[in-house]
Amino acid sequence: MLDNQTEQKNENLICGRNAVLEALRSGREIDRVLVAHGVSGGSVTAIVAKCAQRGILIKEISPQKLDYYCGNVNHQGIAVFLASQEYSTVEDILQTAKDRNEKPFIIICDEIEDPHNLGAIIRTAEACGVHGVIIPKRRSASLNATVAKAASGALEYVKVAGVTNLANTIDDLKEAGVWVFGADMDGEDYAGTDFDCPCALVIGNEGKGIGALVAKKCDAIVSLPMSGKINSLNASVAAAVLMYEVVRKRK
Repeated sequence: MLDNQTEQKNENLICGRNAVLEALRSGREIDRVLVAHGVSGGSVTAIVAKCAQRGILIKEISPQKLDYYCGNVNHQGIAVFLASQEYSTVEDILQTAKDRNEKPFIIICDEIEDPHNLGAIIRTAEACGVHGVIIPKRRSASLNATVAKAASGALEYVKVAGVTNLANTIDDLKEAGVWVFGADMDGEDYAGTDFDCPCALVIGNEGKGIGALVAKKCDAIVSLPMSGKINSLNASVAAAVLMYEVVRKRK
């Protein structure tokens, strides 16, 4: 999805068929491809095929919207947003914990859509010594310029892995000995939870919370007590409280 800040127009944006092809050939980390409705054939078809092979998100938008993003540049019906930081792998994150001789501490963002929330989560994760953040490749904010700005430099230090299937990734983490805790208002009080173990915290979507399948995969569901009239916190605030609870329990 394109965030409501219009990806900070022209930042990390490459327009035009030849320029996009060169970006692909160079191995640059590409966030997503924008293709104007009705444009196909020739190099555009080849570009789209290459992107599909690499698992890059392809988004069709109106020619007018693509004109807006590209400004005065002749985009020839196609453009790409470069990621503000290269993605890591889940294996990289687990290796980081091993290299530090620490129990894995991982944050899983289940369809966090607001780039400001994702950036804030990454910023707190860095402060708490989290070994890495996992996000889905689709239906999620990605490592765009807005996320980088909200993270205030933390993207340089925190590994972020983009995965195709969160449920399968959770299975892999559990096989690696990681306990997975989902954050949801119907869970057990977080204060009584033992986080002094290899663990991953799952933070759900701002509106829907954790998906049903992801929730089923969790070893436990934890919640924050709410004494006011509203029944939930901002995703990045809830994530921060839980991250610091893990840090406290591990001291």
